[in-house]
This record gives sequence, structure tokens and C-alpha cells, in this order.
Amino acid sequence: MAIQDIYPTALRLLGRPVLVVGGGPVAERRAKGLLDAGAKVTVVAPVATQNLHALAASGLLTLEQREYRTADLDGVWFAQTATGTSAVDTQVAADAEAQRIWCVNASDHEASAAWTPAVAVVDDVKIAINAGGDPRRAMALRNAVATALETGDLPLRRHRKPDVAGTAPAGSVALVGGGPGDSGLITVRGRRLLGQADVVVADRLGPRELLNELAPDVRVIEVGKTPGHHPVPQLEINRILVDEALKGNRVVRLKGGDPYVLGRGGEEAEFCRQNGVEVEVVSGVTSAISVPAAAGIPVTHRGLAKGFSVVTGHEELSEVPARPDHTVVLLMGVAQLRDSAAALAGSGLPLDTPVGIVENGYLPDQRVTIGTLGTIADQAEAVGVANPAVIVIGDVVRVSPFAPQHFKTADYSTITPNRPRVRSN
Repeated sequence: MAIQDIYPTALRLLGRPVLVVGGGPVAERRAKGLLDAGAKVTVVAPVATQNLHALAASGLLTLEQREYRTADLDGVWFAQTATGTSAVDTQVAADAEAQRIWCVNASDHEASAAWTPAVAVVDDVKIAINAGGDPRRAMALRNAVATALETGDLPLRRHRKPDVAGTAPAGSVALVGGGPGDSGLITVRGRRLLGQADVVVADRLGPRELLNELAPDVRVIEVGKTPGHHPVPQLEINRILVDEALKGNRVVRLKGGDPYVLGRGGEEAEFCRQNGVEVEVVSGVTSAISVPAAAGIPVTHRGLAKGFSVVTGHEELSEVPARPDHTVVLLMGVAQLRDSAAALAGSGLPLDTPVGIVENGYLPDQRVTIGTLGTIADQAEAVGVANPAVIVIGDVVRVSPFAPQHFKTADYSTITPNRPRVRSN
């Protein structure tokens, strides 16, 4: 049988009687697959696996412990052989052919009237692959396609919305943390949901390259903010999410970092739930940890720091431990850097405490500025440090490969790293 002779189709077997002849591991797998399809399964075999016995004992299938008989095919819609004995499988296939019943002959794929493909299910998509009678090849291809769908490399997005009589199509919202901006740092789950989206509500600091990969008919709504400039207020963003979902769209709110780390994701999720919209939160790689790592700065390090605090430059710092061995990470803190440094110094943090500023983490124009609590504000002003930037204060800055050998003088220069990117181990 040539692959050109195969006509791919899908069978609806819900409630229909099917026959599996054989009781070994292959028959068990086939019986389970048929049960998943809702078929009424009868297994005929002199000896059967423990799992087949368990399925029969629970009433999920009928097990006949005996040799096959031609009459077993009476009233059957579909048959599967898996005895391991070619003569028996061939007899079942011949009897099925005589009664015009589709039958898979496991002993002879060339002569089989039907083939069982390698199957995987992703979301509501079922993948079935035949590979010219080579099951290992089929499984390898199935796994590759399933992985590509799971990761969003293949389009999983619906083009025809489910039609439920008398009801509006159900939409949803996913708050997806896109990480610090590099498209490779979004999670697999986030990438998959982005590939399914009908509408993307995008922040300025998310992985912007991924927007270029969306289908042409996916709408992108820009709601990005910059310090002191919020062209789309948060209440309006909340309303957009709900309105688009209530129209039946799959909405992805693509945010930089993590939605729940100073990202107002909690407010958006709460508003969606209050308005009856299903919402999912997908954690992202927060810039508070990942951007320092891009400059080789760990937020904790044995012998240097056992804990860390993440605050914005808009927050009071009086409650933060004022010790070099407790790392302070400032987000959105460039404008208030001088005041923040003074506040920490006033709380007792030594002026020679190392400070690192990482601008545009993981991007080609990433820049690292290293100084001390007493010098960093002047350095940042001199070189024009600007957002997006993450400020790290504490002894962990010493670990960075960009740090000078000693933190004893005020002579620290701005370093613009030439790729490759720097990551901590």
C-alpha cells in the first residue's frame, strides 16, 4: 500500500461498538485511545494485561478471555488487531473486509485497510500523522509538531469561533509576562497564548519582536506607558481587556517582566473577574532579577547577600534594611535616584556600598554603569542614564564582571558592553 492510497479522515466513534483483538501492551494502548474517543470497546484475547483487566472491572470496556471468533465482528463499526500473531490478525482483517468493516491489521501495515496514526492533542487540536508505515518516524514527527504548537512556533489560533446556539462566543484574557524584552525570555505558555490571540494589548517594554510574527488580522492595541506619561490610563486598559473579551476574542495583555511584580496585573485580573471574563495569569521573568543577571549581578550570593528587596523609585525606602548584605533593587528609579541614594544613606547604608545600573537589559544597546551609593547619582547624570533601567544596590554588584577591582575610589566609568550578553551562572 502506497501512502498515496491513504485518504486521511477522522472517525466519530462516540457510543459505537468497536473490537480490539489482542490483550498485550499494544492492544491496551489502542483500547485506551478508543475509550478516549467514546467508543464501546470489546477486547477479545485469551490473556490480557492487568490494566485491561482493571478497565474491564471498572466497567469501561468488555473483556472476553478466549480466542477470536468471526461472530465477534457482528455489529462492529471498527476493528483493531494486536495479537502479535500474524495468522490471527490476518484472519480478523479478512473477516472484517468481508463485512465491510474498517480494520487495522497490526501485523501487516501494507495489507491493512486502515492505519492508526501517531496522535497528540494540543488545546482543542488533534494531530494525527502517518509516515509510510514507519511508526517511530510518525512519533518523532508528531512530537515535533506538538512541540511547535505548544511553544507558539506554529499558529494555533482559531479562525472560526465556536458557534454555540443562543449564546455569544466566549472570550478570555491572558495576562502574559513577556520578560525583560528579549523575545527568547518569554515563557513557553506565554508564547503559545500569544500565538492564539485575536487581540494583543501591548506594553512598551514587552518582547516587541514577537508582535511582528502575529497574523495580519490580529489586532495590536498599544497602551505603553513612559515615566510621567500615560496616554492610555489604567482604567481604560482594564475596560479594553473586558470589552474585547466580551466580543468573543482571545485577548493577550502582553506586559514586560512579570504581571504581578509592579505591573498592575492584579488590578487587571480583578477587573476582568468582576465583569465575568475568564482570566489567566502567566508569570514572566521579572526584570528585577533578570536584568541584573544580564550584567552578571546576582541579587543573592553566598557570603554577600542572603535576601533582597524590590521597590520602585517612587516608594519610601525607610523600611528597607540599610545593609550592604541586603540587596536593594530599584525599578523605575532613575528620576529619583539622587533622592533614593540620600534616603538609603540617611538610614545608615555606607556611602561606599556598590551600585550598578543596567539600562536596556538584554537588548543590543545594553549599558552598565557601576559606582557607589555616594557617587552613582552624579555618574548617572553625567552619562545620561535613562529608563528602562534597573538599579542594584549592595555588595552583590562586586560579582559583576564589569565591576572595577576595588570599590575604594569615586573613579567609576560607564561601561557599554560589546555583545555577547553577560549572564550570571
